[in-house]
Amino acid sequence: MCQKLTARPQSGIIGYKGNQRVTISEQLTADMATSMKAGTAERTGVLRLLRSSLKNEEIKLGHPLSDDEALKVLQREAKQRRDSITAYTEAGRTELAANEQMELETIATYLPQPLSDAELGGIVDEVIASLGATDMKSMGAVIGGVMAKVGARAEGGAVSKLVREKLA
Repeated sequence: MCQKLTARPQSGIIGYKGNQRVTISEQLTADMATSMKAGTAERTGVLRLLRSSLKNEEIKLGHPLSDDEALKVLQREAKQRRDSITAYTEAGRTELAANEQMELETIATYLPQPLSDAELGGIVDEVIASLGATDMKSMGAVIGGVMAKVGARAEGGAVSKLVREKLA
């Protein structure tokens, strides 16, 4: 059986089984089986939902998902949970917000470690300097350059906010 590495992955590779790497999808399947055997219904439900989202994306694209594509699906699911938590909290539905928070924590175990604000700021400064950006007209190019460097380790909204602050 596959064993998950304790550290968060830098890419979509979760671990290794023998000499073969284990993808996110394979790890989700293995973790779901373990969760079912352990009787943790909530975690099993979240893992089923994630596998379903990956499979739907695979059908939509018409080919097996690469590691990067799988990470994008997981990021989209995490963003949906964060948005739901905000909406439920504002509406006073703490029990629903708590359930979404549990789902988000499960999803986060499959995402790479996010960059700190200082690391992200350094990358933004580096891209701004390399492009010679000085005004808001260059914002799109800067965001594109930053997102190409950080990949799944930073949210687009956070990058956009930081770039806007630095170019203003």
